[in-house]
Amino acid sequence: MTSNYTVAVLGLGAMGLPMATRLASQLTVNGYDIAEPRLKLAADAGIHTFASAREASKGADALLLAVRNGEQLNDVLFGESGVGSVLEPGAVVILGSTVGTEAIPATVERLAEYGVELVDAPLSGGPKRAGEGDLLIVVGASPEAREKAGPVLELLASTLTVVGDKPGDGQALKTVNQLLCGIHIAAAAEAMALADALGLDQAKTLAALEAGAAGSFMLSNRGPRILEAYTEEGAEVLSRLDIFVKDMGIVGKATRAAGLAAPVAAAAEQLYLLGQAQGLAAADDSAVIKVVAPTKRTP
Repeated sequence: MTSNYTVAVLGLGAMGLPMATRLASQLTVNGYDIAEPRLKLAADAGIHTFASAREASKGADALLLAVRNGEQLNDVLFGESGVGSVLEPGAVVILGSTVGTEAIPATVERLAEYGVELVDAPLSGGPKRAGEGDLLIVVGASPEAREKAGPVLELLASTLTVVGDKPGDGQALKTVNQLLCGIHIAAAAEAMALADALGLDQAKTLAALEAGAAGSFMLSNRGPRILEAYTEEGAEVLSRLDIFVKDMGIVGKATRAAGLAAPVAAAAEQLYLLGQAQGLAAADDSAVIKVVAPTKRTP
């Protein structure tokens, strides 16, 4: 156990808690969450919990953040109760979220005032893989900052790809990744809806598709959850639908800024927006099938 290395994890939700638990197997982990039950779970997992984000962040070698967007990133670091000012010079902030490239330059500039570097490290994989250290992480950061963040990144990632030496490079690659993921989930939902409309057994159809050229990670991962979308409780929420509202919005901004047409991504974005408008924002993203086909035809 590298007990002399401390990482603060702010937000102990579906991803934060398994990541913090994984890190606590070898590092000293300070944790904070606004929800008391999450703090109790974290304490039971060997994480040092604190009553505020600032207390959890003091003296940390690294701060691991999972925030929703650039506005929340700015608030956590530089808002009224922001933690940026309590970080020690030489510390690093590891940004594991997909927030797009726009918020990165100002964040880097303000952190530099405290002698702190940003490690742009958006991650993919879901809660189960987070707890197993099996995440895909793409990194944009200086070599020095990457070295400082190494104990955290190496424990969390099974695939760690350095895409550039500056923050923003990781966000750029993750934007490309999310374009494909968002399209693939929407396409899987349309395919399963068509199978149902044609009177096919969806489970058998899914198994056949997975074995052939139409197979993809998202089809295999979301397919079984798509089939649960019409049940009374729906699929377990492992990735909220409104995350793809956000992420496909980031994709749209990036493609427009680049002067690039992306009609397939735009169509997928509209499906997620329709799902959100229909009250599915907090449902698993596999529920997008209910936008395509509100009811299941075959029993």
